[in-house]
Amino acid sequence: MRILITAPYHEKAQQVLQETFGEVIYRPWKPHGRAYNEEELIGLLEETQADALITEHDHVTKEVINAYPDLQFIGVCRGTPSNVAVETATENDIPVFHTPARNAQAVAEMFVANVITFMRNTIAGCEWLEGENWEAGAHTSYLQFKGSELAGKTIGMVGFGAIGQRIANMVKCFPCTIRFYDPYTESPDPGYQKVSLEEVFASSDIVSVHLPVTPQTTGMIDESLISLMKPEAIFVNTARAVVVKREALLDALENNRIKGAILDVFDHEPPDEVDYKIIHHPHVLATPHIAGATFEVEDHHAYIMNDALMAWFIKEDKNIKQLANKEILAVKS
Repeated sequence: MRILITAPYHEKAQQVLQETFGEVIYRPWKPHGRAYNEEELIGLLEETQADALITEHDHVTKEVINAYPDLQFIGVCRGTPSNVAVETATENDIPVFHTPARNAQAVAEMFVANVITFMRNTIAGCEWLEGENWEAGAHTSYLQFKGSELAGKTIGMVGFGAIGQRIANMVKCFPCTIRFYDPYTESPDPGYQKVSLEEVFASSDIVSVHLPVTPQTTGMIDESLISLMKPEAIFVNTARAVVVKREALLDALENNRIKGAILDVFDHEPPDEVDYKIIHHPHVLATPHIAGATFEVEDHHAYIMNDALMAWFIKEDKNIKQLANKEILAVKS
């Protein structure tokens, strides 16, 4: 089998694939400067005569798959294969694999870092110090930038998949109370409380969003939910912006109905005027969609992908093929 890899892929993981399947052709998108588009990807598959594809961000459209309907598999090094026409792959009996939880540790660590940074007024304190504002009076900064501890807070998760659970495992030792809403997940720990969506918003000191984009979740977090939040609560979104009605969030910020927001995602990337209005708000800590941006994530996705491929091809569990695509389609729908 000749496997074309356009995703960043660890050299040792490439070697495992080569030793197992035959040949690896490595053409990562990063030196190209952007994801390969439909025409470029068809050209690469034609040039390399690949039997399988492992991608990350490339546009694996219906046209790409129909041009190469005999691919042995498509691997997608992402939490969800949103760049792949999964339905078309299924019609052509091509299994699609992806790498859930590849960035769970990265996002969880950044959640903890940014929440503590926000609650302790760290950035404002640094800017004050760099501005040479420290004059007479030893307690000036102590009084001006006094913040809150994460310990003892209630954290409510909207969606409780790999990332939400990784965060919960990190913060429970502070200790924090964990509550979550997820109709598809039961509590993996007796200490985590499964509650209604409304209770997550009404009872939490920190509300954190971990939702995929589906027709059901788009715009799900609206004014009626945000209005339930405590005045001292913090809203965190490191998932996808479109699951939140940004006008409702901006209104809550501008009218001081919540303490603030920590955001890593925006409706438009690069941001538009409304996004920037939120980003520039004094009670918002905003980062440019980098919660999952660590060097280690690329190692994680390579090993997760290899494990999935070994389970399918080496163990020859044919049920995996149907299950993989059915689960993906369920997420997409």
